[in-house]
Amino acid sequence: MDYRAYFRERPRAAMPPILQRRALPEPWCEEIVLDDGRQLRIRPIAPADAEPLRQSFALLDPEEIRLRFMHPMRELSADLAHRLTHLDRRRDFALVAAEPAPAGEALIGAVVRASICEDRRRAEFAIIVSHFVAGRGLGRHLMKKIIRWARLKKLDEIYGDVLDENTAMLDLAKSLGFRREHAPDDPGVVRVRLALRPAAPAAG
Repeated sequence: MDYRAYFRERPRAAMPPILQRRALPEPWCEEIVLDDGRQLRIRPIAPADAEPLRQSFALLDPEEIRLRFMHPMRELSADLAHRLTHLDRRRDFALVAAEPAPAGEALIGAVVRASICEDRRRAEFAIIVSHFVAGRGLGRHLMKKIIRWARLKKLDEIYGDVLDENTAMLDLAKSLGFRREHAPDDPGVVRVRLALRPAAPAAG
């Protein structure tokens, strides 16, 4: 498979970034059409995605990798790819934006995931959108989906840790209602939090 052919960068068109959306029968699945005409399928991650995830990782810029994982990585190991694609369905959830091809064959352009914490009241999220499909509203669309999943789980909060230089992610989080706080033990990291339930009224 030519992994660069489908996700090569293309010029932006003068139209909405996500031109069309069509829900599919399977839960959490939909097809979208970007402003450059490319079709993507959003769906839950599958065990068969492990090798395509490694291939997709190899196409990322080093800076993209560092901003997502908070440290440089030369490759996505087979063991890590296995762990990222074999979820504990009781607490983990992940969506991919991929080519409209079967899992195991489709190149993956973006991933959003969340894991419920041990307190079972919060979930931690992480997201990466490849530069091949960035700037077209895909990150916002996926974040809204992971927030919806957290609400359906009746969680109190969803949060994520972001490098303070990752202004694009911090701006996106702010626009979605997340509030920021600096991690006391790591001045280079910002924690963004979104309350999912209305605050209880003050007593008295």
